[in-house]
Amino acid sequence: MRPTQVRPIEPADVPELVELCIAARRESTVGNQVCAADPEVIGRQLRTLAGAPDSLVLVARGEDGAVGLLLGRVVGPSPFTDHTSLAVEAVYVAADQRRRGVGHALMAGAADLADQAGARDVYATPIPGARGMQRFFVQLGFSPAAAHRTTTLAALRRRLAPGTSGGGRRFGRRGLDDLIAHRRQSRIPTGELPVLDPAVQDPSAAKRRQVSLAVHSRRAAESSTTIS
Repeated sequence: MRPTQVRPIEPADVPELVELCIAARRESTVGNQVCAADPEVIGRQLRTLAGAPDSLVLVARGEDGAVGLLLGRVVGPSPFTDHTSLAVEAVYVAADQRRRGVGHALMAGAADLADQAGARDVYATPIPGARGMQRFFVQLGFSPAAAHRTTTLAALRRRLAPGTSGGGRRFGRRGLDDLIAHRRQSRIPTGELPVLDPAVQDPSAAKRRQVSLAVHSRRAAESSTTIS
């Protein structure tokens, strides 16, 4: 099998990349946030992005043509920072080409270009609801940073090194789903946290919570007034 080739796109690649974008839109539960539905519009946007300063539009090509794409840009330096960073805005691999290293090859290609630009950190913006993409970035060592995920370029290169299979820590599918669910739960305000399974709760903590709720309810009742 011929290894996947990753390179910046050329004009002849655009029609195939349009098909990949449409496939990504169909897969997502928030398709309108992925791309437009009109192939002509997508093609025009890809050509514009490819020609923009500091942009990265990479294609992964296999034996049967284009099998993946990556959209990104080099950011900085600017009045806000002295550092240069790589922002990865989208990564997509055709459904029948996954688990073959295509995503890693795209990220390695982006890391090479970021290195040439002197980038220090890498930011990624997973599409909302794209759990597979969330797992992919977790495997590569990205951690939450506001609405993005981030890692250093040096750490990303270590994760992409041959033989690491996406990192030293290996997660099964269930383990990654649990990790993502835990991180989402940790962002919920304390008063809105769901009740845990009593079998795994700390009995003393549960008792303290009941006492606190009772005191709070009594105070609310004592301080209530009726205005007629």
